[in-house]
Amino acid sequence: MASLLLPLLLRPTARALRPAVTTATRAFGGLLGGGLHGQPGPVRPSLLQPLRRAPGLCSCTCGGLHTEGDKAFAEFLTDEIKEERKIQKHKSLPKMSGDWELAVQGTEAKLTRKLAGEKITVTFNINNSIPPTFDDEPSSEGQKGQEEQEPELTSTPNFVVEVIKNDTQKALVLDCHYPEDEVGQEEEEESDIFSIREVSFQPTSESDWKDTNYTLNTDSLDWALYDHLMDFLADRGVDNTFADELIELSTALEHQEYINFLEDLKGFVKCQ
Repeated sequence: MASLLLPLLLRPTARALRPAVTTATRAFGGLLGGGLHGQPGPVRPSLLQPLRRAPGLCSCTCGGLHTEGDKAFAEFLTDEIKEERKIQKHKSLPKMSGDWELAVQGTEAKLTRKLAGEKITVTFNINNSIPPTFDDEPSSEGQKGQEEQEPELTSTPNFVVEVIKNDTQKALVLDCHYPEDEVGQEEEEESDIFSIREVSFQPTSESDWKDTNYTLNTDSLDWALYDHLMDFLADRGVDNTFADELIELSTALEHQEYINFLEDLKGFVKCQ
């Protein structure tokens, strides 16, 4: 009886195991690149080939995107910087006459002068200080002669004059600007090239300045009072000569910062 049961027990077991082993072998062989019956099978590039850098990525280690447009942009900036340096009038900032001390922090400049118990401070910022230019006739390409005859860009910033007397806790603050119709006019020698826009008293510390303090607007001001305010500034060295030199200083500072901006932009585009 035992001799009859032994072949029956062994036969199903061998039949059940055979397909499972074959399936596992195929899956593992396909993963390693081997095919059926020892034949070579397909290779998975993502597993067995080195990773290739995606199109547009730079060869440096930053991993940033660098396109053909970026390359052309950087080349343009290189040429632009060279041209701007060629026409740069002042390699260093010009000095103001009248013993003014200059302190520059970014785009803000501060001129300070002490005179007979008073401290006079003039502060200006070159941002948005170049008036817009409007061309009546659009220039055609290739007309380099016309481009060379275009007027030079000048910076005419608003500036604030602060007069502080010794042993006082408040300052007389005069907000000044360059009227567009006065800048560059040389026919009327007695005409002022700058104007006072607002006058107010403020604490000596700028951090304590308040909008609630009364501010005098000069638009509707009596001309006699306005003339006295202009004379008050002129007696302290803020006159037409000062205003002309301030334009030259501001223009030089603005051009310097513009070139620095182009340098930073070029480095940003090139990922340096």
